[in-house]
Amino acid sequence: MRIVVTGIGSISSIGSSAEETLDSLIKMRPGIAPVKYLNTVHNTLPCGEIPLDEPALRRLINVDDDETITRTSLIGIIAAKEALAKAGLEGGINRTWPARMGFISGTTVGGMEKSEQYYGDFISNDNHKDYIGAHDCGACTEKIADYFGAFEYLSTISTACSSAANSIALGAELINEGRLDIAVAGGSECLTKFHLNGFNSLMILDSRPCRPFDSSRAGLNLGEGAAYLVLENRDNALKRGAKILCELTGWGNACDAHHQTASSPEGKGAAISMAKAINMAQLRPEDIGYINAHGTGTGNNDLSEANAMVTVFNGQVPPFSSTKPYTGHTTSAAGGIEAVISILALNNRFLPPNLNFSEPMPEVGLVPVLSVHKTDSLNHVLSNSFGFGGNNTSLVFSTCK
Repeated sequence: MRIVVTGIGSISSIGSSAEETLDSLIKMRPGIAPVKYLNTVHNTLPCGEIPLDEPALRRLINVDDDETITRTSLIGIIAAKEALAKAGLEGGINRTWPARMGFISGTTVGGMEKSEQYYGDFISNDNHKDYIGAHDCGACTEKIADYFGAFEYLSTISTACSSAANSIALGAELINEGRLDIAVAGGSECLTKFHLNGFNSLMILDSRPCRPFDSSRAGLNLGEGAAYLVLENRDNALKRGAKILCELTGWGNACDAHHQTASSPEGKGAAISMAKAINMAQLRPEDIGYINAHGTGTGNNDLSEANAMVTVFNGQVPPFSSTKPYTGHTTSAAGGIEAVISILALNNRFLPPNLNFSEPMPEVGLVPVLSVHKTDSLNHVLSNSFGFGGNNTSLVFSTCK
């Protein structure tokens, strides 16, 4: 069965829509800055924070000020609403075509930012007790889905930084199995103190804008955001007259379980996930025209991923870049945001640059894309998302013929 993408939606530090994201990528305009909205003592750390406070986010989607809702759910609704609108489904399914729609969302921190904000109230009074029920990851998924009210299947994926990519893969599998006609899949993740302090305790946050694949890389910049794809059976998309953006031709997942937080030095799991995705797409490695790399900017991740790319592509690594210097590492949402970026690159025939790069890693000598590169020959894009515990997922997006 052929799985196509008919809608995309995204919000991050570089834009509140896919169009704004594209504009920032083309103009090489990053969204990394000191923390402004998260209440933390580490407010000088550069992050990819969405430049909107909670009231502004509520206004974007007409959510009442007194409604119990978390930032993860708010930004998830914004992204999903855009994706559904682009797919011609914002008003739900036409009653004459009873499609089975599912919503699959990846998140790890869920509604934790409200638990941090109101923890004192939880233990001393009932003023904000409703937010206890909004804390868990599944509650965020349900809140997003309830806004639209059109889904008969819900699932939440929490595999750290591969969550959104795994949500997309699961959505495609459910369509392949005939259990769904349409899947809205991706992820949403807001910044939290738990989030920021946890990565800081691992000593992998850079005090400067991150430099993936650079010899001087010193860590990552955290980010927040949400992004979703509308996936569907190609025949069904054509039947309802939807505009097809591209095809999801392959996906692969592998868990090498090398370490709780570190990737294997050789990139074993990453190599397996990439090879699986390419093989499923019935492509050769040389058919891949661009890799949107996981590329966090940490010493371990970037060298591990580089080694994996060298292995999979037999030393002939295609053009690649990490777009995390634009958005920060949006953790569980990264696979969705970077899937949208991959599709934007595919449809607009350009390769996004790897910002802040100056010197290649001496171990491999790989140089990423350094400026916006226009191309007429981009037909297949590989997008990588690698999570803690060695949970690695790769997706292949292709022009639809």
